[in-house]
Amino acid sequence: MQLLVSGVSQRRVARILKIHQMTVSKKLQFLGLRARHKNFIMRQEKKSVLEMQFDDLETFEHTKFKPLSITLAVEKHTRFILGFEVAPMSAKGLLAKRALKKYGVRKDRRFESRNRLFRRLKKHIAPNALIESDENPHYKPDVRRHFPACVHETSIGKRGCVTGQGELKKTFYDPLFSLNHTCAMLRANINRLFRKTWCTTKKIQPLIDHIELYVYFHNKHLIK
Repeated sequence: MQLLVSGVSQRRVARILKIHQMTVSKKLQFLGLRARHKNFIMRQEKKSVLEMQFDDLETFEHTKFKPLSITLAVEKHTRFILGFEVAPMSAKGLLAKRALKKYGVRKDRRFESRNRLFRRLKKHIAPNALIESDENPHYKPDVRRHFPACVHETSIGKRGCVTGQGELKKTFYDPLFSLNHTCAMLRANINRLFRKTWCTTKKIQPLIDHIELYVYFHNKHLIK
């Protein structure tokens, strides 16, 4: 578990422990399932969270033509990860035309994913909580739908610095520091989320298992 949440690839884990790669893959699936249960238990202890920050972290499956969005929610100040959801999205920018030509139309599931996460977090967020995010226009109606009595504050997105590979910002004060710092830690400790890596996600479920494992390690050991 410690190797998998410390930026080590599955292939290198197999080499270090002198076991087969398939064993590592199956162990990740088992540890991810167990971590999901433990994360659920830890989340039940979080009652009436007063300040929450959320945003999307982007990665891809198999190729950059198939991007994925990871919606992450954290408790401000403590940096406790309250939950996450992974969803496919369509390619953007210069890759959009090439992706459409090669793989056809790819449905954007971010709306469904974000609302699924918010429904799960409803019972843990205080009615008068402060919810913070960037100025993505899709966030405001979703927050209003699920947390009507909460205060939703948005911040203008800042330019990322090299150290955080885009997550940490080039600014003296970052209002979303807790969230951006946590996103940067995910990139630093989950090999498949590195900005420049040979290790890519082939299927969505192993990515979910890997993040569940890191969330448990993060909440249980790192932020303590």
